[in-house]
Amino acid sequence: MEWSLREMRCFVAAATLGTITDAALELHVSQASASRSIASLERALGQRVLRRGRHGCEPTAFGEALLPQARRLLAQVDTVNTLAEREHDRLRLGYAWSALGSHTTALLRAWREEHPDIELHFEQHGTQTSGLAEGRCDVAIMRSPPDAARFSSAVIGLERRYAVFSADDALWARRRTLRMREFAGRTVAAEPRSGTTKRELWDGGPAPADFIAVADTEDWLNTLSTGEAVGVSAEATAVHHARSGIRFIPITDAPRIAVRLVWWRDEAPTGIEALVALATRLYARTERG
Repeated sequence: MEWSLREMRCFVAAATLGTITDAALELHVSQASASRSIASLERALGQRVLRRGRHGCEPTAFGEALLPQARRLLAQVDTVNTLAEREHDRLRLGYAWSALGSHTTALLRAWREEHPDIELHFEQHGTQTSGLAEGRCDVAIMRSPPDAARFSSAVIGLERRYAVFSADDALWARRRTLRMREFAGRTVAAEPRSGTTKRELWDGGPAPADFIAVADTEDWLNTLSTGEAVGVSAEATAVHHARSGIRFIPITDAPRIAVRLVWWRDEAPTGIEALVALATRLYARTERG
């Protein structure tokens, strides 16, 4: 036979409090139920754990040896349960390069007001799925379509594409906007895993002369700041990664980027519907404005 955690809790409570009646009150069960649980534990272990008397009960020699082990076991179980409860009340929102741009703070404030029972955290994870596939977040912000066989997703808004370059760039330093054809002949730096800048953006028109891969956001910004290359990124990047010596200006004819919230198809996190609705509302408000 196998014993259960409920039976072990009854034993610990009775051994600690001195009576099965008090143990039953502590655990919010009937005295008969507590007695049956302890008897079942003794049958499973093949040993008596409590010695009953007229004035209560006390651990047997075996029970004395078992008691500290049982307390440690139940403490570990409580730790696991606390961790699970904490995760249930927390929503980790992962992103690779940029969160939600100018909507990030607005989302946090509105969420805390509308859903105070669920903590929302933004976390940066420089992977293709913004940390989702690696188990580092519950929901990912992605600007490329996810694997539909593994993940569910919702488009929450569209963002403009921006040209990004050194502030003293010989060709663009005085420009306020650019067009896609003006990248012809330039070298473009792009992050190949989670970025949205691909050669296909220039299909059918004048294209950059070369593409160079960068490791992460910091590498990308350093490459641009030295004038080694230029870049294209989402509007949110201009908010999260503004830096002295680098300019962000709109590309007027570039296709907009779909911003998605993504989660595991078979494991919808707590609050995902409300999160999608709130983020969509914030992006729509900007579009109307």
